[in-house]
Amino acid sequence: MALVRILVDGYNLLGFIQSQGQFRSKEGCGLLHQWPELAEGAARHSEAARDALVEMLAQYEDASGTPITVFFDGVGARRGKPRNQAGGSVEVIFSSSGQTADDLIERAAHRFQDYGEVLVVTDDFAERNIVGGFGGSVASCANFIGMIRDALGHLAEDLNRHNQSEHRRYYRSK
Repeated sequence: MALVRILVDGYNLLGFIQSQGQFRSKEGCGLLHQWPELAEGAARHSEAARDALVEMLAQYEDASGTPITVFFDGVGARRGKPRNQAGGSVEVIFSSSGQTADDLIERAAHRFQDYGEVLVVTDDFAERNIVGGFGGSVASCANFIGMIRDALGHLAEDLNRHNQSEHRRYYRSK
């Protein structure tokens, strides 16, 4: 079955990145060292951290061709709680009062199963067990970041090859 959608537990992934020192730049390196500016100095639940994560996920979606939905807990957000966004390439969903992002991920994973394989990205063991229990696929944050790095690396190589080919073609035509 083909992978139809990737569902990401947003704050869980941000927490993993932060725990790996990925919010530091210049002197820090690690899994996301190719994005040293990723929300540098921003708190895990900040708008800057969410925006940086969504931008990174959009790059991965462009490279992989698989739609991505990222879920954030909206409960307890300040008055200016962000709205759900579906206009960009990555769908962003915030839970409402009485719900958690985990609730929404479980429901979405179950509903998408009729259309193909769904991959849920989280380090939350309870969430992984629930999704795996009804046949969904799960990936740890570290594995998913590895997938992102590989896909973006391949995209950069392909783009470089294409640019070199076009460069040679241009100069041959002169």
